[in-house]
Amino acid sequence: MKKFAIAAATATALTLTMANAAFAAQSTQAPMTLAAGEVTKAKEATSDTWITTKVKADLMTEKGVPGSDIKVETNKGVVSLSSETAITDAQKDMAIAIAKKIKGVQAVSADGLKSE
Repeated sequence: MKKFAIAAATATALTLTMANAAFAAQSTQAPMTLAAGEVTKAKEATSDTWITTKVKADLMTEKGVPGSDIKVETNKGVVSLSSETAITDAQKDMAIAIAKKIKGVQAVSADGLKSE
């Protein structure tokens, strides 16, 4: 439960940071047009951050999966899993299944996961 609380706090901090950065950009476009585009970018970034955090938290809490050894990155809903250390095929399959069940995930790439 403590790991989940840390993951949730991290997700909140990253979400707020990314949203602030998206609104800080300056441009010569009309304010409403600029705002609409920046809101879309902020929502995408927030969604990707949420997905990454949720996948990482679920990997960390799943027994039998070395969640701390698996790197998670998300871009436009596509989750990429990678690792420096080798994991078993069963662990790889479980990590992919965990990522796929998260709301908002469009696809999962596990090409970066080293198998034994």
